[in-house]
Amino acid sequence: MDTKRKKELLEAYKNRHPEMGVISYRCKETGEVFLGISKDTKSGFNSNNMKLAANWHPNKRLQELWNKYGSEGFELSVIKVLKYDDPHEDYTAKLESLREQCLAADPNARRIWR
Repeated sequence: MDTKRKKELLEAYKNRHPEMGVISYRCKETGEVFLGISKDTKSGFNSNNMKLAANWHPNKRLQELWNKYGSEGFELSVIKVLKYDDPHEDYTAKLESLREQCLAADPNARRIWR
């Protein structure tokens, strides 16, 4: 690959707008919901799924349910999406605020971690 193409790809990556939002793991059997925030929802699910599959997730209750019911026992979804313009800006506070709204709206919900 030539240098020009590498620069183009790097620039495209830096300026991409990944979906940011609140991700949800809902156990179909118990109705328990675990909410997390992610600056890239696809990678957020991937990271959590890898930890759960490796039996290495920090949320012990979520891990316990995952071990018992497997991935088929969960409904994964993005329940709130953050609209934003600048991909270089830090949106952590806004994402946390969205998660708090979701937690307040669902008595069965808790944080994936912290």
